[in-house]
Parts: sequence; structure tokens; C-alpha cells
Amino acid sequence: MGHPPPAYQHPAYPPQGSTSVPPPYPTSTPPQYPGAVISNQQLAEETQGAATLARQPPPPQSNIYKGRPLFCVVCASNQNRSMEGHYVLAKAGFRVISSGTGSAVRLPGPAIDKPNIYPFGTPYNDIYDELQAQDPRLYTANGLLQMLDRNRRLKMAPERWQESNTVADVVITCEERCFDAVCDDLLNRGGDFNKPVHVINIEIKDNHEEAHIAGKAIVDLAAAIEGATDIDDEMSNILQTHQEKHPHSLLHAVAYY
Repeated sequence: MGHPPPAYQHPAYPPQGSTSVPPPYPTSTPPQYPGAVISNQQLAEETQGAATLARQPPPPQSNIYKGRPLFCVVCASNQNRSMEGHYVLAKAGFRVISSGTGSAVRLPGPAIDKPNIYPFGTPYNDIYDELQAQDPRLYTANGLLQMLDRNRRLKMAPERWQESNTVADVVITCEERCFDAVCDDLLNRGGDFNKPVHVINIEIKDNHEEAHIAGKAIVDLAAAIEGATDIDDEMSNILQTHQEKHPHSLLHAVAYY
């Protein structure tokens, strides 16, 4: 018989003594994605890349069987940061899904106090069409239409973490509040399967440029994890090496499905 799963614990990421206090979750106003030219060019390139992913051949398989880990990238609304991670991991040939932990999908609107709010499960294509009809100039300038165009080529709709039954091997969150929400949800599920899952937070500001930069760090992390002989034994060294190469602060916990 399996032993009852222990509660998740925060290990040594970040170093002890941090006094930062995260803002309330979920936020009442959505992030305002900047409309920098380079950001929109990157999103346009990713849209084209997402359209070709289905046509790429599968990565070569090793002669020695080894189950490949399933990664799940998580942010608040399953729109910007998690979908950037979903895109770069899928493009690199990893097994990946994505989701959000918020109560609803929140996107910037015409003013900071007038966000566009949608239920999870609303197709990206429907959101794209609605914003295109509302104000194509605004939502092109701030990169929302380009982002949604990329997203709709990767999957149907934003998914909510708390409503997903898919069992991932590694969950990569993009904000500490999302990390806490994932760990709390797994704890509340009771760990009936006694299936461990590594939950890793890479702290990423919610804008297109930072998401693009962090996408490279996510690919590096996934490559190190997939290349490990024993993920459980090697995770501490993987995270230490990753932290030395990339500026994003890390959190790590082992939880159970």
C-alpha cells in the first residue's frame, strides 16, 4: 500500500529571508500588454510558427524506451505567458499542455478599469473576432490580436487548471500566485493517485517582451529535465544550474495527484 502523500513544501527557492508579499489574487485589473514594435513582430512570427507545428515530423525516438515527461505551463488567464511557453515547448518538440488559474480570463480593454473578461473555455477565435470588431487599431497596437492569432493556432480555448483532469509530470507556473494556486489545488484533491508532480515557478512579468525572453528559459529548463536520468534525484541540481544561467527567480515544490 502507498504511503499517504505529504503536504507540499517550499524548498530553497527563493533563498530564505525573502520579505516580498505578493499582491491579492486574482488581480482586479488585467495586465496592460505594451505595444512595442519588436513585441508585435515576435508575436507575428510566432503566429506563423504555430501554423506550421502540426506539419512538423515527430522528434526522433531513442532505441532505449524512456517515458517522456508531460509539461503543463500555467499562468493566470492562459493567454500570454503560459501560451508563450506552450508555443516554444511545442516548437521544440516537447509534450506540453497549458492552463490558467484565475477565476476568469482577463484581457486589457480600452481603459485599465474596463477589462475584457471571458469565461474559461471561450474559444480564442471568438475572443479574436470580438476584439477585432471592437477596436482593431487598439488591439493590434497592444499586441492582443497577434497573441490571440497565435493562441488559436495552438489549441481551441483557454483552459482552467482547477477544471483539468490531465496528469502532468512537471508543472511550470509563471507567477508565484499561480504556483500557490496549483499547489493548493493539488493538496485539496487529496493525492488519491499518489503520483508525484514537480511544480516549478519561473517569475515572469505579464507582458509580451518578458514572456518572450522567459520562453527561452522555459525551453532550457524542459531540456534539462527531459535529459535527466532520474528527475526526482536530479531536480535540485537542475534548478541550481538553471538559476545560474537565467535571471528569473525560482520556486519548487513536489505535490501529488
